[in-house]
Order: sequence, then structure tokens, then C-alpha cells
Amino acid sequence: MSLLTEHEPRQDQERTVPPEPPARISASGTLGALIFASRWLQAPLYLGLIVAQLFYVYTFMKELLHLGVRLTTLSETEMMLMVLGLVDVVMVANLLIMVIIGGYETFVSKLSVQGHRDQPEWLSHVNANILKVKLAMAIVGISSVHLLKSFVEAKGYYTNPELAPHADSLLLWQTIIHIAFILSAMALAWIEKIGSESHARGA
Repeated sequence: MSLLTEHEPRQDQERTVPPEPPARISASGTLGALIFASRWLQAPLYLGLIVAQLFYVYTFMKELLHLGVRLTTLSETEMMLMVLGLVDVVMVANLLIMVIIGGYETFVSKLSVQGHRDQPEWLSHVNANILKVKLAMAIVGISSVHLLKSFVEAKGYYTNPELAPHADSLLLWQTIIHIAFILSAMALAWIEKIGSESHARGA
């Protein structure tokens, strides 16, 4: 009786899961590879942004030439506004660079620039959350330039018959929008900090 008991199969013995058919594995792998390769669809978008940056370079050079031609006839306020316009173009170009390099590195493929002397400092630890914070800060900077230009041109708003009735609301709404950008950037930075601390504790 004991011998029969020893040779009886155990009821709780784990059952061996049969392997998936090769055709199913092949189809799953092919679909996964196709989905993973679809990230390259974004590559033409980043190339298009490079073309847009070339247009901004043209705009900058045109404004700089315009500033040089009128250098002796410009007032201090006009000079300030034109320089702020140049700063605005540069800051938008910086935003494009962050989107092109950071976005490509994060969502498409790694860039082979490790150890390069010209590698941007922020690129070594870029991820989707950090990229969002940096873009938000860049947008705040651009908004600051636009708001400063608006306040410098405020006198012209009140002397313009078309803009004078709406000058107060125009400046107010520009200020509110700028504050909204600042609060959004602060919120993104706070969320990224909380996520980093949680990841560090989990590690």
C-alpha cells in the first residue's frame, strides 16, 4: 500500500505550461519590432525643425542687418525693442535645439556623442520629465521677453487710437498668461522632483 502511495502522482504538482507555437511567437515578435520601429516616423519631424531653425537664422540676420542700417537714427527705446527682438529669436532657437536634440534622444534613438567635448551638459541626464521642465522654463523665458517688449511699448498702446481702449486689458492678459506659464513650469518641476525622490527611495 505504501509503495503504491509513493508512486502515485501528486495532485498539487505544478503543471508544465506548454510552449507557445512558433507561429504565434514569430507574429508577436514581428508586431513588437514593427511598433518599436515606428519611432523612426518622428525623425522627419525633427529634420523639419532643423529647417525651421535655418529660417530663424535667416530672420535673425535680417533683423541684425536692419538694426545696423538704422543704427544712427534709432532712439534708445527703439534700439532696446530691436535688441529684445533678436533675443527673442535666439531664445526660440534655443527652444528648437532642446526639442530637436532632447526629443530625438528621448523618443527616437541615442546620439553617439558620449565623451564629445561639445556635448551639452543637460543631455547626459535627459529624460521625458526633465525635457518637459526645460521646455517650460524656455517658454517662460520667451514669454518674459514678450512681456518686457509690451511694457516698453506701452506708451504706444495708449497713443494708438485703435489700441488705446484695450491697452489696459491687453497688458493685463499678457501678464496673466505669463504668470500661468510660470505656475505651469513650477508645477512640472515639482512633479519631476517628487518623481525623482520616489524613484530614489524605490531604488
